[in-house]
Amino acid sequence: MHIGLASGFAHQRGRDYPDQQFVQEEVENLVLAEELGFDSVWITEHHFSDYSMSNDPLQLLTYIAGRTKRIKLGTQVIIVPWHDPVRLAEKIINLDILSRGRAILGFGNGLAPHEYQGLRIDQTKARELYSEILDLVIPAIETGVIEGKGQHIDQPRRELRPGPLKSFEGRKFCGSLSGSSMYTAARLGFGNMVLMLPQRGQETPPDLYKGIWAEVHGDGSVPPPPMVGGNYYIDENADYALEQGHKYLANTMRAAIRNYSLDKPGTFAAMKGYESYEKMVLQPEAIDPYVENFAKGVVAGTPQMILDRMWELKEIYQPQGFFPHVHFGGMPQAEARKNIELFARTVLPEVKSWQAEASIDDRFLEAAE
Repeated sequence: MHIGLASGFAHQRGRDYPDQQFVQEEVENLVLAEELGFDSVWITEHHFSDYSMSNDPLQLLTYIAGRTKRIKLGTQVIIVPWHDPVRLAEKIINLDILSRGRAILGFGNGLAPHEYQGLRIDQTKARELYSEILDLVIPAIETGVIEGKGQHIDQPRRELRPGPLKSFEGRKFCGSLSGSSMYTAARLGFGNMVLMLPQRGQETPPDLYKGIWAEVHGDGSVPPPPMVGGNYYIDENADYALEQGHKYLANTMRAAIRNYSLDKPGTFAAMKGYESYEKMVLQPEAIDPYVENFAKGVVAGTPQMILDRMWELKEIYQPQGFFPHVHFGGMPQAEARKNIELFARTVLPEVKSWQAEASIDDRFLEAAE
């Protein structure tokens, strides 16, 4: 079973803690992941807030590539409508070349209005841009040639130099499985990323995506097994782990509500392509109960409790790998490092010994042939 270490670069330590120090420490945590035995590291993309201070995952991963030799390098996720297709394809190819073929690609559509506004992107066109840009980028990173014309982009034919190192087949995932995004993901051969975990007993396997995949590719065809994320807190004291995990995941959700404008009724009601998100917007009196309930989804406890829960998730989702967040919600660096190292020492070896029906690591070997 493949197991990675994910980071949302979730600052949330307050203005008195320097952004620069936080980013430097978080990068060092990810570099350490190779030494600790993780198979991959994953970095997300966000802008303009302490919810996530990772504004260029491909740049950060390319730096980490130069500091490591083995560990695979995943984007969780690149927000597609925010990128020029040529520059995005070039940066993906550069990461794969400089890491000697260790890149894993995760793509998403984005939600936060303040991020779209700050990047000067019309959010009402996001769904269309998502498909148009990926229809240019995915062939380009396979063939080294980019060209195509859509509703918003008219890209002349150009050969990309340097060209791609090898195929990205089996190394492409989507973390934005809603609406038309599902059809784009299925058409382009993406696996699913389960980014947030519900409470125990409320998990829903990705059967909807399986149905859309079969619709796109024909009956009997199934998508690649998913990668499963979530937020984890581990400690030898079960009560302490549950208390701390709940606290930090609540911090994360409060930051998410602010970041995505889910505390501002009316934000999405008339926004083309995003109307369905209006039902997620919370009235002021509903925020605290929602946060407290969401925080119950943290995977927390002793090493054995973590293993038991991960086995349940394995049986439900049948994943090809996990990529847990073990540093989130503004926890101090010393606590984050303790969480990472204890997980690596007590949980990682056992999970890596589990069998998966399909493995992303096998797909890397196939792509290298």
